Amino acid sequence: MDKPVIVGVDGSDPSLRALDWATDEAALHGAPLCVVHSQAWGWYEGYGPSFGTDRSALRVYADNVVGSAVERAGHRAPAVKAYGEVVTEDPAAVLTRMSREASVLVVGGLGAGGIAGLPLGSVGLAVAAHAQSPVVVVRGDDRHAHRAFGRIAVGIDEPQQARRAVEFALCEAQLRGAALDAVHAWRCPAGEVADHPDHRAAPHAGAGHADRSPVAAAETKGRVEVRRQAVEGHAREALLDAARSADLLVVGARRRTSHLGMQLGPVNHAVLHRAACPVAVVPHA
Repeated sequence: MDKPVIVGVDGSDPSLRALDWATDEAALHGAPLCVVHSQAWGWYEGYGPSFGTDRSALRVYADNVVGSAVERAGHRAPAVKAYGEVVTEDPAAVLTRMSREASVLVVGGLGAGGIAGLPLGSVGLAVAAHAQSPVVVVRGDDRHAHRAFGRIAVGIDEPQQARRAVEFALCEAQLRGAALDAVHAWRCPAGEVADHPDHRAAPHAGAGHADRSPVAAAETKGRVEVRRQAVEGHAREALLDAARSADLLVVGARRRTSHLGMQLGPVNHAVLHRAACPVAVVPHA
């Protein structure tokens, strides 16, 4: 893998957890690691450094953030080539632009200026909505961060739209020696009536989505252990439930074409704000 893993850092604890996750990811793929800090990060997230707005002080602070992050990555994975970049642009804009050259882009679940009760920082949400590469938002506790479950979950919707997300999840599972849970949620209007013939046939129809997806090919090749889950109910609840015992949840990016309002779909928003583990958002195209 020639493209780097890119991680955004701001000196906060969540960004350091994202840095550790990105370092491990770079080591798994044999990829370089690019650590990025924007001097504008504080104002984007709603806070400012206590030492004022002196440009030289801001630069020293930014250099320290990046330097300490690169040093931390070097201690964690000495074989990974880690380097840093300090930029002055809006952090969401620069990370989105850099995603064109990234194998994966990693951000923390909440920035240094995070507001209590707000589960996802504004930078992370903006990058997940616009990046061209897969974006991993690092969430969850130490069990998830340390890959304690040996399991990756991927959401399956329409087979062709899910292809890139499934391929990303398969690659991650193979490198980690983890099992892959392919989760497909379905709903039928007749589902409220237990004796309705459509209700009795629905589980078979729901499972059919996985049969036509890249998951079926993965099972045939035996690359990873694949476990299918066809769940009757809302997709967001099925995925949130799967995330509780997963090291990573992978979803396809269902983005809107409008430049106004929410760019990601409601399921993407739900898992980014509430999932118990890191979430990878993979663009459909």
